[in-house]
Amino acid sequence: MSIRLLIVDDSAFMRKAISMILEEEADIEVVGTAKDGLEAIEKVKRLRPDVVTLDIEMPRMDGLTALRRIMQEHPVPVIMISSLTYEGARETIQALELGAIDFIPKQFSFVSIGQVEIKEQLIQKIRAAAQSRFRLLRRRISRPAASSGRRIHFPRLPSVKIIVIGISTGGPLSLQKVIPRLPAEFSVPIAIVQHMPPNFTRLLAERLDNLSALRVVEAQDNMPIAPGTVYVAPGGWHLCIRKRLNGTTCCLSQEPKNLLFRPSADVLFESASRVFGKDVLAIVMTGMGKDGLKGAQIIKAAGGKVIAQDEETSVVYGMPRVVVEAGLADAVLPLEKIPEALSQAVGLQVVPA
Repeated sequence: MSIRLLIVDDSAFMRKAISMILEEEADIEVVGTAKDGLEAIEKVKRLRPDVVTLDIEMPRMDGLTALRRIMQEHPVPVIMISSLTYEGARETIQALELGAIDFIPKQFSFVSIGQVEIKEQLIQKIRAAAQSRFRLLRRRISRPAASSGRRIHFPRLPSVKIIVIGISTGGPLSLQKVIPRLPAEFSVPIAIVQHMPPNFTRLLAERLDNLSALRVVEAQDNMPIAPGTVYVAPGGWHLCIRKRLNGTTCCLSQEPKNLLFRPSADVLFESASRVFGKDVLAIVMTGMGKDGLKGAQIIKAAGGKVIAQDEETSVVYGMPRVVVEAGLADAVLPLEKIPEALSQAVGLQVVPA
């Protein structure tokens, strides 16, 4: 059974370009197109697509307004078509907070050397969106925390010197359910790899900083690793932890260049394990692929601990699934229980939602 796709964009060229990219994919069927938000809402209702690609800047009704209506009236996995400019990144972060599942760049060009990469990215994201736990996740996220069931009992660890998080599809909204719930007394530094381009990671860090008691920053090269600070890896750069005579610092690098993602969770996890050994706690959360698997293996071999997000609350159960199936997870937890586990691991109480 093919994935039914609705393409929404005010540009006839873009509607055609996306359709052409997908025409050879037997499992994806373009069931309709729309040129603005009003037409998108009507066609979502009438055509019942499995996935929608949605532009932001459109006449009559823009993409953000349309997204709000779609999420309220006919929830469906939505992939935003995003400009990589600062303004485009800001609007895309807002769209992800409103419920969009993912985004793809608008830089489509049939003479571009990156066209094959963009095509593959688009196809993978459409397939992941179609298989996502989108509707169930929306129901769970919208519930009060008190309705999420019994408390967990994650053991206080003898020593945690750093927490590292790897996350991808569904990450921005999921991180907003974790980092802001950590108490101001949380003194262990946290480093996050969220698969995103430049501009997006800076805005994500700013957004989390505004919502949190902890300080959240986009990591910079040679930035000291300080207690109670959250470091978001910048788009396009691997984030490593480096030991210095007077402490530890962030290290940004373009190497290795042959990895699917930059930043990569594997690179962060491996470097943290190299510096802190058994005193690393890793969290592998929602996302496509297997980034974080190799790093989790290294952390476990050094005596560190690993938590994986569960399938039910993962937008895409890819990254955590491979960690669980490899037998590396010390705990498999729903999204709303992860801040509780982190707080318990360092001997603190979680902030009520």
